[in-house]
Amino acid sequence: MNQPGTLFTPAATFPERGSYAERNTLYWRRNLAICVFGSFTTLVSLSMLLPFLPLYVQQLGVSSQAAVVQWSGVAFSATFLGTAVTAPIWGRLADRYGRKPMLVRAAVGMAVVMSLIGMAHGVVELVVLRLIAGLVGGYASASIVMIGTQAPRDRAGWALGILSTGSLAGSLVGPLIGGFLPTWLGIRGTFFAGGAMIAVAALMTVVLVREDFHAETDAKRRGAASSTPSRQASRGVKVALLLTAMMVLLANMSIEPIITVYISHLGVPAHRLAQVAGIVMACSALGSMLTAARLGALADRIGGWNVIIGCLLLTALAMIPQAFVTQWWQLAGLRAVMGMALAGLLPSIAKLVRQSVDERESGTMLGYLQSAQFSGQVVGPLLGGQVGVYLGLHSVFFVTGGLLAACAVLGQWARRR
Repeated sequence: MNQPGTLFTPAATFPERGSYAERNTLYWRRNLAICVFGSFTTLVSLSMLLPFLPLYVQQLGVSSQAAVVQWSGVAFSATFLGTAVTAPIWGRLADRYGRKPMLVRAAVGMAVVMSLIGMAHGVVELVVLRLIAGLVGGYASASIVMIGTQAPRDRAGWALGILSTGSLAGSLVGPLIGGFLPTWLGIRGTFFAGGAMIAVAALMTVVLVREDFHAETDAKRRGAASSTPSRQASRGVKVALLLTAMMVLLANMSIEPIITVYISHLGVPAHRLAQVAGIVMACSALGSMLTAARLGALADRIGGWNVIIGCLLLTALAMIPQAFVTQWWQLAGLRAVMGMALAGLLPSIAKLVRQSVDERESGTMLGYLQSAQFSGQVVGPLLGGQVGVYLGLHSVFFVTGGLLAACAVLGQWARRR
């Protein structure tokens, strides 16, 4: 049981103090700040290996170029696969034992595993450890569960937007740091530095995060009397929310397998391909950072479904012109616009998920949301690669745009429900 502090009487003594969110009104802003920092540091540590992952795979004994590429892809994807599998489980445990223990578990687990990756002796160990990092980690996912259930309903969109900005910033800064640290610390030392950063986040979580959680009341399911239509969305609406969450990263990641080849057709010299591809890929995250909090706040004012449908249509519109660009900077600009539209989806979806289920089951449902999101990160590159091979590179943008528009139609149906 997590006590809120000595200055306040435990809520268990006064059951009339209300719901979990109401009892944690005093803490959610401070918890949001810690969760933003923790999400930023963990995402930095997970993404900073991108520039040197193939080099590390070579150090671990892989020689041929094809095998290096293959093992690098497997090692990078393993973490997201692990997170997609276990996010609903950790969400259910958060409903049962509290949100703070899940944050501490994720931070400590990732700090340990990140350090162990720096001591790997073979490429199989690297893949297994990356998989374990996803299975036991997920600090950003645990943060969404905590903030999504603690923030007041009329501020949830804004709070989740701020949290999303921290994660996006970590994904952007990570590769930049990964380009410099190995020169100073060595590749293995860089992993130890990443583990140390996450350890700081773990310490701050233990010391500063506060939660008023009481298993004897908060972990019990509500009776049938409270399962009213206003509190319980239909299964179809929940499925629509989860599919939309998957579509967010599917749309963003569908171009990943073809982006370097596509840019090479735009007249970029071979020696600049990697640099330009990195800039183009970063533009969508940069665009999302600029608008995530604003669009989350907009969802608080005009409703989550309105923002979701609008953002899906805008993203689809921004996707189509990418098939007709003639210069790489045009593609970068359109990817930034696409990222600005995509940024409104996840905060709005998480806000609606919280409203669609009973408070005692919100962690579980938000866990499924994270699983759907990471599934999109796995499915997106696979879909983009297959469409690019069989239908042509330009078709990737048309197919992804069509899926986004179809998802907007699904969202309109769900809003009517």
